[in-house]
Amino acid sequence: MEAKSILLVEDNPDDITLTLRALEKNNITNKIEIARDGEEAIKLISSHINDQRIPVVPMPALVLLDLKLPKVDGLEVLKFIRSNVKTKFLPVVILTSSKEEQDLFNSYNLGANSYIRKPVDFNNFIDAIKNLGLYWLLLNETPSIKE
Repeated sequence: MEAKSILLVEDNPDDITLTLRALEKNNITNKIEIARDGEEAIKLISSHINDQRIPVVPMPALVLLDLKLPKVDGLEVLKFIRSNVKTKFLPVVILTSSKEEQDLFNSYNLGANSYIRKPVDFNNFIDAIKNLGLYWLLLNETPSIKE
């Protein structure tokens, strides 16, 4: 069985480093794909959605999605994911520093599975990533879509 991969969509290099460090500290060794803006995220996800029976690269098992992204914002990326039959059940966790109530509402309205505000304290962030990894990568089950 192939290891489940994670797509991290984040434009802030410091937040990328912190997230990778938190995953490592929690022994979450899954392959991490990184998209540094919304356009790149859509291209990466699109590369998994093709007409071949066996995709070259397996679909990520989890998307960690920031909202405030250059080129295409996180909500547009979420809309794109939910609009395709092959990705509509892909778990998407919003991982953002946004405290705007409208972002929270819009994220759930568009089909986010979870919304996590990035804790300022690194130890709290490590705990949040540990729980996130345990639940979404080990416990959660999603249907597989076959066309």
